[in-house]
Amino acid sequence: MKSTHLIRPHHGSHKTLWFGLLGAIVVIAGSIFLAYAQTQKKEAEKMNPTKPMPSNADLQRKLTKDQYHVTRECGTETPFHNAYWDNHRAGIYVDIITGEPLFSSLDKFDSGTGWPSFTKPISPGNVVEKRDSSHGMERTEVRGKMSDSHLGHVFDDGPAPTGERFCVNSAALRFIPVEKLKEEGYSQYLSLFQPPQGQQQQAQVP
Repeated sequence: MKSTHLIRPHHGSHKTLWFGLLGAIVVIAGSIFLAYAQTQKKEAEKMNPTKPMPSNADLQRKLTKDQYHVTRECGTETPFHNAYWDNHRAGIYVDIITGEPLFSSLDKFDSGTGWPSFTKPISPGNVVEKRDSSHGMERTEVRGKMSDSHLGHVFDDGPAPTGERFCVNSAALRFIPVEKLKEEGYSQYLSLFQPPQGQQQQAQVP
């Protein structure tokens, strides 16, 4: 008479499977937390006013030759041959060195000069105006407040409503498009590009 052998489940293999799944969950959760922490740290560093300014030697290594010449040596880039003179995308322009918000595309206009031109800064306190008597001319220089970088000059021949033209070198700026403001740590400026509440409701009515 043949005997029937019952195959009993190995409880040890089930425990191993559960421990494996638990370990995988812990690893995934840890990776997500680490990525979030690194993102938060990156955003905090971009807008940290107490962060020390890089030395000129560090800036020479970090910046391109044109960026260093403009920002640290008060140079001027070639008109019509720079990054943003004809940029029409929505977004903000920040200081190439500190990341400080300087100008908005909402205030940008075509001045015909070949350099990015704005009617006003994104916040008056983010730029500093200084008298400039170089090259035999009397002008008003514009510098970044945090970086003390040369940005360009401001003139009184701009359009309404300010009548001013902030003529700025592209090399002193970094452009951040609207769709990347949150990712880059500038989500507080998204509201600049959203229509007022009344217009939003009107747009929803057919």
